Amino acid sequence: MKNPKSEIRNPKQIQNPKSQNSYEGLQENIRRLKTPKIETWENQYPDKDYDIHLEFPEFTCICPKTGLPDFATIIIDYTPDKDCIELKSLKEYFISYRNLGIFHEHAVNKILEDLVAACKPHSAKVIGVFNVRGGIKTTVSAEYPQ
Repeated sequence: MKNPKSEIRNPKQIQNPKSQNSYEGLQENIRRLKTPKIETWENQYPDKDYDIHLEFPEFTCICPKTGLPDFATIIIDYTPDKDCIELKSLKEYFISYRNLGIFHEHAVNKILEDLVAACKPHSAKVIGVFNVRGGIKTTVSAEYPQ
């Protein structure tokens, strides 16, 4: 019986049929994703121009391609208007990502989108600093307004 490996002498001899992108369809509904509500409280100083800086060093989500966990620090800087983010609800919101398959880029943009919908700030920036995966450290940032 012939060894099948012996018949392939050159990697160029391997013919790969054209296949669809292996990421296709993995995130097509991400913008409609239902997440827990981020609660707010009334800002008693809306006439003041001040910034709020928040860091959540325990953010986790799942890689939709590999199913492996991704770990990150999520940093939020925002200038509130009439409402401020309630921190306990923000923590619960972040925890909802724990078993969610989502790309880093989508996670950061979804967090920004939900934050802006909740408190309608003057401005906001979300940064996701993701731990090294495959030798690559990823940092994603998104801002409002653009």
